[in-house]
Amino acid sequence: MVARVVTVEPFDIVVFGATGDLAHRKLLPALFERDVAGQVPDDARIIGVSRRPMPREAFQSFAREAVGLSDGVEDVDQSRLAAFLNRLDYVAVDALSDEGWANLARLLGAGGDRVRVFYLAVGPDLFDPICSRIGAFGLVTERTRVVVEKPVGKDLASALEVNAAVGKVFREEAVFRIDHYLGKETVQNLMALRFANALFEPVWNNAHIDHVQITVAESIGTAGRAGYYDTAGALRDMVQNHILQLLCLVAMEPPVSLEADAVRDEKLKVLKALEPINEANAAQVTVRGQYRAGASAGGAVPGYLEELGSGESSTETFVALKAEIGNWRWSGVPFYLRTGKRLASRVSEIVVAFRPIPHSVFDGHAGPIAPNRLVIRLQPDEGVKLWLMIKDPGPGGMRLQHVPLDMSFASVFGARNPDAYERLIMDVVRGNQTLFMRRDEVEAAWRWIDPILEAWRASREPPKPYTSGTWGPSAAIALIERDGRTWTDDT
Repeated sequence: MVARVVTVEPFDIVVFGATGDLAHRKLLPALFERDVAGQVPDDARIIGVSRRPMPREAFQSFAREAVGLSDGVEDVDQSRLAAFLNRLDYVAVDALSDEGWANLARLLGAGGDRVRVFYLAVGPDLFDPICSRIGAFGLVTERTRVVVEKPVGKDLASALEVNAAVGKVFREEAVFRIDHYLGKETVQNLMALRFANALFEPVWNNAHIDHVQITVAESIGTAGRAGYYDTAGALRDMVQNHILQLLCLVAMEPPVSLEADAVRDEKLKVLKALEPINEANAAQVTVRGQYRAGASAGGAVPGYLEELGSGESSTETFVALKAEIGNWRWSGVPFYLRTGKRLASRVSEIVVAFRPIPHSVFDGHAGPIAPNRLVIRLQPDEGVKLWLMIKDPGPGGMRLQHVPLDMSFASVFGARNPDAYERLIMDVVRGNQTLFMRRDEVEAAWRWIDPILEAWRASREPPKPYTSGTWGPSAAIALIERDGRTWTDDT
């Protein structure tokens, strides 16, 4: 089955931070793949911007290397690669002064009716000066959009400042706050499962669902980003954006349509309904940890403090939370959230655990009856599993087994799954904000996260140590097992 590719309108995309890690690993390969797929019009332009002076040919070589090294790009067609590289240009611009901005303005020209995208693949401290100069140099047209990478601030106060700075130059409908998790095929299939099937929505409530687990686990450490990571930590880096967005998609009410604001209105209601976690209950419903030296598939690995080059840090590399939603649909249904680095394996998934059957008609020889569960796997192998009880084939009486109906997207559709950035960048060009966070969503998420951070600061309790290659500190196991449940690590 081949997806239908629709060419987007002519556009110019200006990537600030074009020589950085994000552009190298994700943005340039994503644009190349969309070009190869025939979605990018012939006259589209990609303009790299960074502080360092660089000839256009050097930036094209950088892009060639990025495409060749990308995990998602196989058997690169050299003719298509040459055509893609010919789209690229480069301008040296200083975000903190006026140097280079006139050159960028000349290269862009008047713009006309073309879509113009400014992609800020830079730290949030540069959002304000870059946006201010985009406005001052007259680079904003009626069809201009700006893409803002996470983190949008480090707390509510700084998020308000960032949003205000961007909002001085760009209308809210032109601001695209990107969370690449929302571009994953499986995340969007969550909405299809819920709202396109009569099977699930009638049982998507506290009468039938026992609990929900959301896990985003990484097997790697800080990957050379220990300095940045130590100013953020797992709660800011993963929970405030990725995991809360996944929670919203699981828990939201059916929107009136899939228009951007209809979906985001429902997500906002979920964020506002989250029960507070603060100094009164943080010790009971949160766990934070920090990895120590251990082993991974590649052998022995150092601990977080060794990677940081410091003897002390209170930054968490692991978080587990028990969240609850105070509304009619979800009252009494806990949402167990966990994320961390240097865990046993790389996996991101949502587990919807249904309640046990109220009464068994089978005798003891049939074996135990496990509750149904729906497992939505985001990575590494995107797909959906529905675990059911069935009879073990063959004679000899009724013997039950718990087995999955397994739909792997790669095997079912027989095609490559586009990277999330491919979809999201094209959505920016189209002006479709459905998979992007609205300003009030970001701020509502910080309003829930800030009291957790404050509770941790007030307790002065250090993160609990855990050995690299495990599933985190033992306290995370206790968090869920004292409720009579367990993490599902074998799905």
